[in-house]
Amino acid sequence: MIQKRIAQWAVMAVAVPVAAAGARRLSHTLEARRGPSGATRLLTKGADLIRPQKAKRRRFF
Repeated sequence: MIQKRIAQWAVMAVAVPVAAAGARRLSHTLEARRGPSGATRLLTKGADLIRPQKAKRRRFF
């Protein structure tokens, strides 16, 4: 049972970021070819929902 959970966690740890990156890349590619549309906005929002872009860290030195 633990092995199943570890395998499930490993798949999700890889699949979710890959799916978000794929949706974001597809959105940028379609937008570059055809311009902004509802589909590209939906893909970008979906990618942000799955895995938001990390904010850049501010450096204090």
